[in-house]
Amino acid sequence: MNFQLDLIEDKIEFYEAYDLKTLEKNIQMQIENNKAILLSVHHVSHQMSVDENGRKHYSAVVHFKAKR
Repeated sequence: MNFQLDLIEDKIEFYEAYDLKTLEKNIQMQIENNKAILLSVHHVSHQMSVDENGRKHYSAVVHFKAKR
C-alpha cells in the first residue's frame, strides 16, 4: 500500500455575514483552525453592500498560504 501526504500550500475561503462582528469572529475562528495545518493569512479582501431593504451585507475573501 502506497501512502502519500501532500501539504496544502494555498487555500482561499469566503465568508459573509450581516454584521462586522460576526464576520470577524468567523474569520478569526478559521485563522486559528488553519494554523493547525501550518497556513497563515496572505491576503484579505472585503466588501460591504446594501440590499433593497437597506440592510448591510458584509463579505470577505481570505487567502491562506503555507508558512515557510
